[in-house]
Amino acid sequence: MEELLERLLEECRPFASQGQVANYIPELAKGDPQALGVYVTGSEGKHSWAGDCRRLFTIQSIVKPILLLQALLDNGPEFVLNRVGVEATGKPFDAINAGDQSLDSGNINPMVNMGAIVMCSLIHGRSYEERFQRLLDLTRRLAGDGEIGIDGAVYRSEKSHGSKNRALAYLLKSHGLLEDGVEEVLDCYFRACSIQMDCRALAHIGAVLANRGRLPVSNERIFPAPMSRYVNAILMTCGMYDGSGEFALRVGVPAKSGVGGGIMAVVPTRMGIGIFGPALDGKGNSVAGIKLLERLSGELFLSIF
Repeated sequence: MEELLERLLEECRPFASQGQVANYIPELAKGDPQALGVYVTGSEGKHSWAGDCRRLFTIQSIVKPILLLQALLDNGPEFVLNRVGVEATGKPFDAINAGDQSLDSGNINPMVNMGAIVMCSLIHGRSYEERFQRLLDLTRRLAGDGEIGIDGAVYRSEKSHGSKNRALAYLLKSHGLLEDGVEEVLDCYFRACSIQMDCRALAHIGAVLANRGRLPVSNERIFPAPMSRYVNAILMTCGMYDGSGEFALRVGVPAKSGVGGGIMAVVPTRMGIGIFGPALDGKGNSVAGIKLLERLSGELFLSIF
């Protein structure tokens, strides 16, 4: 496996020149566009890796399936489904999904910013500090790393340049979809996006989702199996922004990307995959990372279709 990953990584690294690092958050603009790493964790716990897989990066939108899991654990699927829909929007992740009709929960899903902001408000806790800490604790358990924290510089950069997310949150508030104060909800969201980890941790999270809520090796259950199906189904249809359809065709596994360059992929019953490649395409997905996943899927017959 290591030889295969090394070969595919070197074949796909040149594709990074076709993308560019995110720059709407100034701290993200400091990323190395040529970086590329991959880590694979099998359901039974076997590990393989190549490239820049131990570099730390902020997970950004990859926190959204974790937010969804926390909301499901705290409220149950029926409650969450009534507050945040599941249909793909077909629009960019930060689109203002306002049309001629009143905005409602059916217009958003957990993998776009509006849905994620609502999910922050669904986490249980006496304060948003407590809610974020519970989300961070779940992230650490899923990733198998108790030292995971946030990148303070990215958090401050997100918060000071978050005008678009504030607009989205106030729109939600005006339509009755957000009950709490906008700034405290957004602070939780900005912190969540600023959680940092490496490809190993991402692959471990993917392996738990692939293993229907159980940790690899120990088989300890983290969340009920039906929640894994809920999350993986939404990742399949909505996880790669408005490029999810093409990704399903070319790669064919549930996955979530983030503008920090990460991709977490889930191969049900088989493995979790973590990728880091900061050079992004126009939809916010890692250019070289998607190419690497596409070729790995082809070599190992990973597609679920």
